[in-house]
Amino acid sequence: MPEAENALFGMGNPLLDIIAVVDTIFLEKYGLKENDQILAEEKHKELFDEMVKKYKVEYHAGGSTLNSIKVAQWMIQMPHKAATFFGCIGKDHFGGILKEKAEEVHVDAYYYEQSEEPTGTCAACITGDNRSLVANLAAANCYKKDKHLDLEENWKLVQKAKVFYIAGFFLTVSEESILKVAKHACENNKLFCLNLSAPFISQYFMQPLMRIMPYVDILFGNETEAAAFAKEQGFETKGIEEIAKKTQELSKENKKRQRVVVFTQGKEGTVMAKGGKVEVFPVVKMNPSEIVDTNGAGDAFVGGFLSELVQDKSLDQCIYAGHYAANVIIRRAGCTFPEKPDFH
Repeated sequence: MPEAENALFGMGNPLLDIIAVVDTIFLEKYGLKENDQILAEEKHKELFDEMVKKYKVEYHAGGSTLNSIKVAQWMIQMPHKAATFFGCIGKDHFGGILKEKAEEVHVDAYYYEQSEEPTGTCAACITGDNRSLVANLAAANCYKKDKHLDLEENWKLVQKAKVFYIAGFFLTVSEESILKVAKHACENNKLFCLNLSAPFISQYFMQPLMRIMPYVDILFGNETEAAAFAKEQGFETKGIEEIAKKTQELSKENKKRQRVVVFTQGKEGTVMAKGGKVEVFPVVKMNPSEIVDTNGAGDAFVGGFLSELVQDKSLDQCIYAGHYAANVIIRRAGCTFPEKPDFH
């Protein structure tokens, strides 16, 4: 049964990805770690220009939440615009590209456009099959609840949705917007999903994260994000299954649904905690030589998961769809995909 339009809702930081294969000297020059994701600081100002001048770059519409929403729409196929996306861009060339790219993949994107800041960018520095991400939020940081989310025509799209997904990165931008959407989901017994997104979110934004946590029905993260969260929470365990279980047991507002926690671990199995039980699902086996880059793999997993969730499929089926989507994406540069999925 195909989904209705706007059944899936995402809100986050729309960024234009600038992707290039670089060398380790480049990483060292800017103090970057493999497989890390950070926000750009003063010392990274030159990085974007140097990348474009020195390496062969590709541009893709990105930002963690938008990646997941794009993949979900691709997996769903029809109807077009099953997925809605809100975020803030600049009135500039890059903003125009982001608008085009969302249309190309049939996502119903509603941007808050402002001219104070340029459209956000994210440098994806690829070394081998690792990727280091440096995000310059710029316009993405300017999202305003009262100027966009609260507008009647925009709020109507929130009301139409039944599954909501926001990456933890958005906690640095507009906690009040996340809370408004999360409370709407809770009061209407809809599904609200959040991603831990990066170790720095747990390290520096734990208070806003824990204000949202009671509303989270499904929490996503990878093994490094889970470890950072456990450390900041004082869980006193390094076992990912135990961390998932303890996270699942944190207090929750909507008692009609138990929280589900899903942690991916790259090529190791995906861990799911629900109802006090923990299961591990093996990922799709593949030859390491087939990996082009892992940029967008985590976002793709979530996108695949959401595409089945919004169609009321079982959680096991959601995980299989997530594994399928991630497997497609790591064989390609950036978070891109073929015209049609081949998922059954």
